[in-house]
Amino acid sequence: MLNITVQKTTTPAAKPAPGAKLGFGHIFTDHMFIMNYTEGKGWHDPRIVPFQRLSLSPAAMVFHYGQAMFEGMKAYPGKNGSAYIFRPDMNAKRANKSNERLCIPYLPEEDFIQAVEALVRVDRDWIPTGEGESLYLRPFIIATDEFLGVAPSKTYLFMVIASPSGAYYASGLNPVGIWIEDEYVRAVRGGMGFAKTGGNYAASLIGQVKAHDEGFAQVLWLDGVERKYIEEVGSMNIFFKIAGKIVTPMLNGSILPGVTRESVIQLCKHWNMPVEEKRISVDELLEAQHNGTLEEVFGTGTAAVISPVGKLRYMDDVMTIGDGSIGPVTQRLYDT
Repeated sequence: MLNITVQKTTTPAAKPAPGAKLGFGHIFTDHMFIMNYTEGKGWHDPRIVPFQRLSLSPAAMVFHYGQAMFEGMKAYPGKNGSAYIFRPDMNAKRANKSNERLCIPYLPEEDFIQAVEALVRVDRDWIPTGEGESLYLRPFIIATDEFLGVAPSKTYLFMVIASPSGAYYASGLNPVGIWIEDEYVRAVRGGMGFAKTGGNYAASLIGQVKAHDEGFAQVLWLDGVERKYIEEVGSMNIFFKIAGKIVTPMLNGSILPGVTRESVIQLCKHWNMPVEEKRISVDELLEAQHNGTLEEVFGTGTAAVISPVGKLRYMDDVMTIGDGSIGPVTQRLYDT
């Protein structure tokens, strides 16, 4: 168990007023968690300090070789001043899978969870209470060795910051349009697609910009080999309701194993809805849309939660989902 020291800020920031538009990821709480790693010593000096800028050498390895892991989680207000965090055990396990792939030292899952919970307790009053609002939590690890050679770092920082946030998309729960990218790829099997690391998101930016330029909210990536199988959206896993069945791309090493994704699969099974994880081709979607059996499309993610999709575009084909409004399964999942 970590012995976490706490240094409270002497200059607390003004909290957003009730009803204020929070947006996503722009506002930060008064404190953050930090813990160091040193080879031969392990993880040490866990502490909560006032939110502040970091002082790092320009030779820090994270700047040059991208050795960094991050997670995304949410805390919600509970009764009598309490708070609850959505499935932190799954994030802790996924973090270590990313760490292993990136040659970052193992972080005990109980320490990961304790760090997140400690920060939430200190900044509990920052948790917003409006509909669709939460305290977004960002745990992350960066390599800090001052070294320009290509090798795993010998020192790291594990940090957790928090941000009161509203809907990830400016449209809120309104259906979004998704661009299916046919030129660039996000990840390939054997690479780092399953890991939560910044490089995957940097690689996705060009597709996201392209989608925005075409008037779409996000980009849906295809596989990196045959360029025809659906993988994931830039910030979400993706689900389809085709002929009454809920289907989602099977995990194959290049798709992020989303915590919300797994939760949705479990919920649908609990509700006795047919659910299948499988390879889904663009041609299958086009055929389902042509036959009138593509009934709903929605994305899932910690930031986006449940996001209805009203339109897909692949090359010159535009697929309007149903009547373009929120489907019943999507709405039920969001309400849950």
